Amino acid sequence: MKTYRMSAAGRRTTLILLVGAVVIWGFALWSFRSTLNISYDPRFFWSTLSASIEQGLNISQLVPALLMLVLIVATPLLVWNLVEEWAASYTPVDEGLRFQSLGLTVTYPWDAIKAIRRVDDDSDEPMDELLVAGDHAKQIPNPVLRFLHAQAYGRNKLPIYAGLESRDELLAEISRRATILGQVQQAETIST
Repeated sequence: MKTYRMSAAGRRTTLILLVGAVVIWGFALWSFRSTLNISYDPRFFWSTLSASIEQGLNISQLVPALLMLVLIVATPLLVWNLVEEWAASYTPVDEGLRFQSLGLTVTYPWDAIKAIRRVDDDSDEPMDELLVAGDHAKQIPNPVLRFLHAQAYGRNKLPIYAGLESRDELLAEISRRATILGQVQQAETIST
């Protein structure tokens, strides 16, 4: 029972992306505060926000503030996705493909795996995703982790990351164990 984890190069790439995301999030926080002229001190946040709104917001303040607000909300979700990718491991077991990361474990039964789809053919480091039938995120008991995992990947997909060690070997093992998958791959090859 071999476990497939991110390679050292894959972890470095993910770490660089993670640092970049944190820098973007910090910039968004700073820019949002300075655009609206508010204070993040909990004692003064609502009063400074109210004063800024009462003074009237023009389009040159409103558009950047809304963009920064989107970044403030979305970037932590991206950070979660990157951290989950950094800690990801895949283990083919008799029951199916076991995915583990950050205290969560999800087993995708072999008969639930419907296809392997290449996400980006043009990339130097290709990434594939498994298309699965059913919602297997229900196996995660913690509702917060379940939500974060589902929002990162969707309920019917599981990425096989580009930076994974022995990635081709894992894909071959999945193809061998999931018999429906082999038929789907052949059909896709014929149609293209």
